[in-house]
Amino acid sequence: MTYPSTSLDDRDRQILSELQTDGRLTNAELAERVHLSASACLRRVNLLMESGLVAGAHLVLDQQEAGFEGTAYVSITLDSQDRARLDAFEAKVRHVAQIQECYLLAGQSDYLMRVIFRDMADLERLHSEVLTRLPGVVRVQSQLTLRTVKRTTRVPV
Repeated sequence: MTYPSTSLDDRDRQILSELQTDGRLTNAELAERVHLSASACLRRVNLLMESGLVAGAHLVLDQQEAGFEGTAYVSITLDSQDRARLDAFEAKVRHVAQIQECYLLAGQSDYLMRVIFRDMADLERLHSEVLTRLPGVVRVQSQLTLRTVKRTTRVPV
């Protein structure tokens, strides 16, 4: 079941906003913030969860505190864009924990990834032992970030 954002009312949007800010809120705390009874709030949250609009709830770790000091954005070019090559590449990417995001592109490169690394030696290892050995890779181009200005998982509702 899908829940188109056009069918959300102001209360649903408020619930989603509060939960995106702090997913650890108890139902009682959430109900108080959105001015609903606990039972009405829980009913709405359950409907939102069941609708498919909520993709999941998870804990977000501090990357640096977890020992990953750096982030790189990596453009990947493959030798072919046939479906079998793309499928083989994507299947391997899903199993590399340091690849945090991967997008198929329309443009000069075939994929864009966000990868995290512990230090420059780890990035070099990741580049030479992992990224360049993925199926069909002919070019890897990395850009290193200096500082994170904004990073969010919030979707405007």
